[in-house]
Amino acid sequence: MTIQLFSFLLLLLSLFHILHVARVSGQCLDDQRSLLLQLQKNLNYNSLSSKKLVNWNQTTINCCDWDGISCDNSGHVISLNLENESISDGIENSTSLFALRYLQRLNLAFNTFNNSIQIPKGLQNLTHLAYLNLSNAGFGGQIPIELSSMRNLVVLDLSNSFPGIEPLKLENPNLKMLVQNLTGLKELYLDAVDISAQNSDWSRALSSSLPNLTNLSLRGCSLPGKIDSSFLQLRSLSVLQLDQNDLSTTNPDFFANFPSLTILTLGGCSLTGMFPENVFQVPSLQTLDLSFNNLLNGAIKQFHWNSSFQTIVLSKTNFSGSLPDSIVNLRMLSKIDLSSCNFSRLIPSTMANLTELVYLDFSNNNFMGSIPMFRMSKKLGYIDLSRNSLTGFLYDTHFEGLTSLVSINLRYNSLTGSIPDSLFGLPSLQKLQLSNNQIGGQVNEIPTTNSSELDTIDLSNNQLMGPIPESFFELERIIVLSLAFNFFNGTVKLEKIQRLINLTRLELGHNNLTVDVSHGEITSLPQLSRLNLAFCNLSDFPDLRNQSKISFLDLSSNRIAGEIPVWIWDVGIETFSYLNLSYNHLVDFQRPFKMPDSLSVLDLHSNRLHGELPLPSKSVIYVDYSSNHFQNTIPHDIGNFTSYTMFLSLANNSLIDKIPESLCNSVNLQVLDLSGNNLNGSIPSCLIDSIGVLNLGRNQISGFIPDNFSINCSLKTLDLSSNSIGGTIPLSLAHCKSLEVMNVGNNKIEDTFPCMLKTLSTLRVLVLRRNRFHGELICPTINNGSWPNLQIIDIAFNNFTGKLLPECIASWRGMMLLHEDEQLSQQNHIRFDFLTLNRFYYQDTVTVTIKGLEMELVKILKVFTAIDFSCNNFSGPIPKTIGNLTSLYVLNLSHNALDGNIPSSIGNLKQLGSLDLSYNELSGGIPGELTGLNFLSFLNLSYNKLVGMIPMGSQFQTFSNGSFVGNPELCGFPLNKSCNIDREGENLGPGLKGKGFDWRFISTGLGFGFGASLVVAPLALCKRWRGKCDGRLDWLLKMVFPGYGLSYVMNDNKVEDIDDDDDDDEEEESGDKLCIGRYCVFCTKLDIQIKRAVHNQQCMCYNSPPMLSTPTTTTTTTSSSSLLVVRQESY
Repeated sequence: MTIQLFSFLLLLLSLFHILHVARVSGQCLDDQRSLLLQLQKNLNYNSLSSKKLVNWNQTTINCCDWDGISCDNSGHVISLNLENESISDGIENSTSLFALRYLQRLNLAFNTFNNSIQIPKGLQNLTHLAYLNLSNAGFGGQIPIELSSMRNLVVLDLSNSFPGIEPLKLENPNLKMLVQNLTGLKELYLDAVDISAQNSDWSRALSSSLPNLTNLSLRGCSLPGKIDSSFLQLRSLSVLQLDQNDLSTTNPDFFANFPSLTILTLGGCSLTGMFPENVFQVPSLQTLDLSFNNLLNGAIKQFHWNSSFQTIVLSKTNFSGSLPDSIVNLRMLSKIDLSSCNFSRLIPSTMANLTELVYLDFSNNNFMGSIPMFRMSKKLGYIDLSRNSLTGFLYDTHFEGLTSLVSINLRYNSLTGSIPDSLFGLPSLQKLQLSNNQIGGQVNEIPTTNSSELDTIDLSNNQLMGPIPESFFELERIIVLSLAFNFFNGTVKLEKIQRLINLTRLELGHNNLTVDVSHGEITSLPQLSRLNLAFCNLSDFPDLRNQSKISFLDLSSNRIAGEIPVWIWDVGIETFSYLNLSYNHLVDFQRPFKMPDSLSVLDLHSNRLHGELPLPSKSVIYVDYSSNHFQNTIPHDIGNFTSYTMFLSLANNSLIDKIPESLCNSVNLQVLDLSGNNLNGSIPSCLIDSIGVLNLGRNQISGFIPDNFSINCSLKTLDLSSNSIGGTIPLSLAHCKSLEVMNVGNNKIEDTFPCMLKTLSTLRVLVLRRNRFHGELICPTINNGSWPNLQIIDIAFNNFTGKLLPECIASWRGMMLLHEDEQLSQQNHIRFDFLTLNRFYYQDTVTVTIKGLEMELVKILKVFTAIDFSCNNFSGPIPKTIGNLTSLYVLNLSHNALDGNIPSSIGNLKQLGSLDLSYNELSGGIPGELTGLNFLSFLNLSYNKLVGMIPMGSQFQTFSNGSFVGNPELCGFPLNKSCNIDREGENLGPGLKGKGFDWRFISTGLGFGFGASLVVAPLALCKRWRGKCDGRLDWLLKMVFPGYGLSYVMNDNKVEDIDDDDDDDEEEESGDKLCIGRYCVFCTKLDIQIKRAVHNQQCMCYNSPPMLSTPTTTTTTTSSSSLLVVRQESY
């Protein structure tokens, strides 16, 4: 009892002492109050923004009670906090501040001092100061040497996080001089202070002077040199932040040796090499940020069982491999960002047990498999798994119970199935992004639109079908509604969006929708910034006259006719940057009109616009007026309006006269396409200085190709075809080390083979056809071969002579591979990307001869390969090395003087679809190996000196006699000349060769023949039996063929006469060698999966005209194999 009473009295005494101390410490001294009032008077600050200074001495005379002031027991001011008080001046000579000699803490952070004001030197008078925070206060210039004398400092913060402000500098003193006397310093923050003047031993300067340092932040300090191992002396280091310094070194492995390390951030430090795995095992480490080190490699093998990780950020590094199942050990993990790395394989299912997880970003990796369940991560608010290779369905259980989930981003994967209704029911969900997947089915109505928080729905580029849910147009908070590139159908009235007052982005384009834009029912649309109604069956412009914020407008691929209204140029005041009205029926512009200065992209191609060419705004970057009816000349001053333009296409119009010299002012021009007009004159030499694509084909341009390609030439495509250009190929063209496509066909160039171009390893397409080239294809030896990427070479219709060199063909490695990776890639064709952030690119085209027809490939697929040496004077044998070009699709050596045997190695060209060796001096038999070319759909061996029996095989049975005529010593099907088996046996196909008869096989054959006749004879003689048999056979083939990816067309009993045209045998070549040939049209399906070709044997063969003339009709066709995308020209 006595002990309890004593304890009670002791407690009362302690409380009395505390109250007495508090009362005493609350009374400031008069001199302290006078100094503070004088300081208030000296400082320039914004009284409207101030929360502390403005109230001093207003309510009480006790300065210790003023905001931002703390006193000790004796009434001296020991802490002054004027953070964020909008102070701009008056401190550099403030003697009242420096007279507060008992001050221990001073905080002037986040003020607005003029950048010309330096840190006051008088701070050295505050000898008791232990805490000094001048961060983001606006001070500039050199950090004064006087700060190095403040020996009692424990915390020093001079950092700056505001961009655009000139940083503080540590030159004199440098870093070493500043800290050498501050031995008691524990926390040092110098973010964005320029320390570049310090020698590379900056880390040694810190470790030798600051043994007690626990927190070090030097982000963005321009640190020189690498991190020295002397850092290990800082045994107490807990926080190390060195982000945004160009350390350019391998990552030190001693970070794992800091026993108390909790935060390590090295983002954007240009680190290289392999990151040490043992850092992930540090038990105390809570935050690790290695982001934006693109050359830093690493892998995560294991997480410690008692790991303390709360934040892991490895984005924009080269970390790879798989994530370990031990990620479940990160029980306190709240944020993990592995975006833009090279992680692969499955996402561990154990992540479902991370109960503290809030933020997850695995975007831009190679993760595969299905999406893991997150049912245990109840705090999860952000999920980004976009741009991976995830597959499978989305189930209701994936996000079940995640009431805090705000954003789901699963774009650019391969997800299938349908969208679960539960996704729209998540109570906190604001953003749902599922675009660029393979999700199908219908989207059901949202039951609770009134309470929905959804502001973003992006379902574009999927396979969704059915009507758009009506509930989408009832989401009051919706900002982004993107449903483009699907199969939605039905009619949508634009008036439905009137109630969506927050809507800024609406994308309904490229569906099967009809959008009703009837003006009578629309009173006021929300202020949109982005509107995509492409391919929406519009026949009129939507009424957008009240819009003032539109930046993106796409009304392409509709049926809008008439004039472009004048109000369309005002739909976005100072914001309108993108307008696409292509593929409509527009004929003119309402006048007067003025294009807005903000316009960056203007696409009006494929309309019926006529008259003079309208000048674009001076800020435009992309202009496409192609495929219209514009006439007259190109405005002479057009270059004054295209100084910022990167893409300019005026192709396929009726423009005349010369190319304006003012285009030389377009210094940023990357793509210039003036093809398909009636332009004349010569090529302005200035156009080839810095351009990437120059297409002047199909005009009337004459003169020569300028010979001033600079050493820094960036040209990738040069198309001057179908003009009247003469002269030679300029030697300076060899400077264009990035050249991929060169087409000078159909001109009057007189030169030898351009050997200097063989140094261009990037060249993929070379077309020299129909010129006056001459001489042999003999070039000096080029190191490392020549043209390793070449896929199309066309030198037909010239006067080249000599032999075809085996070593030349052997170097074309681009024709030796199947390029399966390129066939599956998104960019599987040749194109020129000039605005990658906006996905703008120029599509290269080329005209080639396939199956006797000239076709324009509107996409040059990287898997398409062709050699056309026809109509020259080559002699000698065909090189056997041609058989190495295993991915070759077209080979045309016709109309030359080649002799010798047809190489059996051609049988190795398993991808070959067209082979023309006609009109040569080839001899010997037809190799039986050719019967194994299952893709071959065109063959012409006519008019040679071939002998023996035509090989028999599945493919050869489809070719007519036109493929073999003009070889008097050939025999066998399909020619009418029969063969003597004894004499011609050696020319049979593989498996049919033999020198004698085996009567066992003959008797077997006779027996089979007799049995077959018992079946065939009744069918041939009885029409009723024949009809029944045909019906059953049709039914059988129709059931069987689809299982093998084939299609079967029933015979309709209609027989077309096939003109054998035997008179062809008597045709003779004229003296000027007109290259008269034949072409055959086959009903052919190339099946990629089973590598087989199926032909309709009732093909039609025609004679080619003696000379190619201007095309009269144009149609667009697409091969079923997706190998060719062609525009076929009929002559």
